[in-house]
Amino acid sequence: MSAAYVDCHYARTATPTPPRPPLAGEVEVEICVVGGGLAGLSTALSLAERGRSVVVVEARRIGWGASGRNGGFLSPGFACDTASLIQRVGLERTRALYALSVDAVEQVKRRARDYQIECDLRQTGGLKCWWRPDLQAARDEQEYIADTLGLEVELWPRDRVRAHFTTTRYHDALFFPNHNQFHPLNYALGVARAVEAKGGRIVEDSPATRLDLDGAEKIVTTAGGRVRAKTVVMACGGYIDGLQPQLSAALQPIATYVMVTEPLGARIKDVVRSAATVIDSRFDFDYWRPLPDTRLLWGGGVSMRQSDPPGLQQFMMNKLLAVFPQLQGIRAETAWGGLMGYPRHKMLQMGELKPGAWYAMGFGGHGMATTTLAGELVAAAIAEGDDRYRQFAPFGLDWAGGAMGRAYAQALFWYYDLRDRLRG
Repeated sequence: MSAAYVDCHYARTATPTPPRPPLAGEVEVEICVVGGGLAGLSTALSLAERGRSVVVVEARRIGWGASGRNGGFLSPGFACDTASLIQRVGLERTRALYALSVDAVEQVKRRARDYQIECDLRQTGGLKCWWRPDLQAARDEQEYIADTLGLEVELWPRDRVRAHFTTTRYHDALFFPNHNQFHPLNYALGVARAVEAKGGRIVEDSPATRLDLDGAEKIVTTAGGRVRAKTVVMACGGYIDGLQPQLSAALQPIATYVMVTEPLGARIKDVVRSAATVIDSRFDFDYWRPLPDTRLLWGGGVSMRQSDPPGLQQFMMNKLLAVFPQLQGIRAETAWGGLMGYPRHKMLQMGELKPGAWYAMGFGGHGMATTTLAGELVAAAIAEGDDRYRQFAPFGLDWAGGAMGRAYAQALFWYYDLRDRLRG
């Protein structure tokens, strides 16, 4: 793939896709989408499927940001936990929002099938493994999920967990059968091709330098040209970089990190005998999954840094070896970081900033389904006057705290990390 992508496992293994030319001159279109991650692409495809003319303006390459270099977990739900949602909007509205996220997972699967997107999409199920022995906590969470969401998840006692993972680090677990995994960059590239097949246009290497959103005609300006449109959708996430002040102020760009090992061959069966995705029970949890070619993808760590820390490969390898010390000596092939856009309330932000100026953002590290959800609801609102997006109105553009908020968030992460370490 192009050197414009961050060097990561997904870029190295992506479907070869030539760079699209940058915007040149002036373009008139019905709808301009700013941002070529999964939120912008999903919005564009939902609009194109409804027969609307659309142009996607991407600053770098399709899926360059968090959409193309995340853990590859595809599951329902939100970054915000269920208890906090219930406290904010009540049980029935929480159930309705969760149902929308379930539908979004199915829409991702349908698109992968209908548009023949080769992205290694598999329903393997997912495990939440307890870092400390607390069977009652696992039982309580299983019961709470059933009572609130009507979702049946399976309790795995420690013996069953350790039959699948050769480690003393994990104890009991919950198994979520409807969790999936895929190659997110290949999926994003496939959605982009689908947009173009439906008549949409995508330009890359075209960072928006100015947005004129006040008039009946909206103008998106780049270094090479500008787009005139009746409607603009801003879907920039953690890389919005001050483009629109109100939206930028409503997000904190938070970094997380991922590593992929060399192929382990037959050695992987000594430690992992499950295809499921895995997270653990800590506040700053690790998330990982075995890849089909016997590599392990390992993610975790949270910081407010805007660049990768030194020694990232070893930092991530130490996380893996804390669970599987018997893999000492294996090599990390790639490690990388990226920014997620986190709102204070950890919920999707979507709506109309002013007439004809829409936004879809705030996925907070749980965006593989929710980007599709936001794209579909915003597109339906624009094209059909559908007001389902208003279900997310309680989660507005709250100020995320700026530099002070970043410092507070970093201190909070350090506190919970220290607490987890002291607990063992």
